[in-house]
Amino acid sequence: MTDVLRRGRASLAFSFFAQGVAFALLVTRIPAVQDRYGVSDALLPVFLAAVPVLAGVGSVTTERLVRRIPPSALLRWSQPVVLLALLAVGAGRGMAGLAVALAAFGLAVGALDASMNMLGVSLQRSYGRSIMLSFHAVYSLGGILGASLAWAGAHWHLALWVSYLPVVAVLLPAALLGSRWYVDGDGEGAEGASEARAEASAGVPGGGAVVFRVLLPLCLVMTFAYIGDSTVSNWSAKYLQDVLGSSEQLATVPYNVYMVTTLLGRSIGDFGVRRFGAAAVVRAGAVVAAGGFAVVAGAPGAWPGMLGFTLVGLGLCVLVPQTFAAAGRLFPGASDAAVARLNVFNYVGFLVGSPLVGALGDAWSYRGAMLVPMALVLVTLVYARSFAAQPDRYGGGHERPRTADVGRGSNGL
Repeated sequence: MTDVLRRGRASLAFSFFAQGVAFALLVTRIPAVQDRYGVSDALLPVFLAAVPVLAGVGSVTTERLVRRIPPSALLRWSQPVVLLALLAVGAGRGMAGLAVALAAFGLAVGALDASMNMLGVSLQRSYGRSIMLSFHAVYSLGGILGASLAWAGAHWHLALWVSYLPVVAVLLPAALLGSRWYVDGDGEGAEGASEARAEASAGVPGGGAVVFRVLLPLCLVMTFAYIGDSTVSNWSAKYLQDVLGSSEQLATVPYNVYMVTTLLGRSIGDFGVRRFGAAAVVRAGAVVAAGGFAVVAGAPGAWPGMLGFTLVGLGLCVLVPQTFAAAGRLFPGASDAAVARLNVFNYVGFLVGSPLVGALGDAWSYRGAMLVPMALVLVTLVYARSFAAQPDRYGGGHERPRTADVGRGSNGL
């Protein structure tokens, strides 16, 4: 069982890494995609909004499919679709080809995000200790690598398909090979996972259904976290340049720093959860992120503004992984369904955040607009008790005593 869990953890971590690379390669080359296909500025928001909307559809569909199909099977086949769709975006011809490629990317990303986090939640339950942040840390690492590769492609004026093809050629076979070791359920494999899903549907002890009223606080936290994240990714460069008077080169730095601090925070976050508990880590993350937005709103110049965005990354990075983990604890017999439903609010926050800040910035001021994600992140404090381990679920106290001592003394995968 120890080797099964270790291989399952390593293979799932690679899946998170590959997804981080693929997503960063797409979103950081949007201007190049726009130029290649001649997408107008008026039409571009429609294409960009379609991806998270379809991803939400993919996540809802995944919730239904996992009643009969193991999440590992969905992940095994959705990840290649994402990578091939990325390549199609770079190599396609005509507006219709772009629309089909982005539609496939969006639907597959929804299934991929949901199934990855389902497996992460079930593996954490098998480990009996916090490991979810480590998966999201390697996603951040993949995002940094993907953004760096995108910068290289733009710097050398490479065609999109030239930038994407080597990445897909490496990641696709590696992901398919690694998928052999995915672990469903509580380390039981596909057969045991199928039995657990059948028990959950039948309502036997340990099963149950997702009660949306109970899940709602976590949905709100997920939405607020992604509103904060999209604020940084979409507005940090403009804010530094237009409001704080930085140079164009310096304005590109905050998002990179944000990604690095996200990686660092997630790399050490599991230790904080094991030591202080998930609720305490979530409260601390919310306070640090809100403080970062406050620094940004009041910054007298570019460097204090960059410090503020750094604090935002350090605080926000723990919220999303712990929200998925909390859903698994709240619904131990229906964690797959809870994760899929919760994952939809990832895309809700992404859709709402950027337009909200832009509209407030135009109508009021961009300094004032930064106070809105600050306030929303602080609302997380009200719902922090939803992250506490319950005595009748795994994780009495801060962590469950280890039943399988996997990777004792190991910091990573």
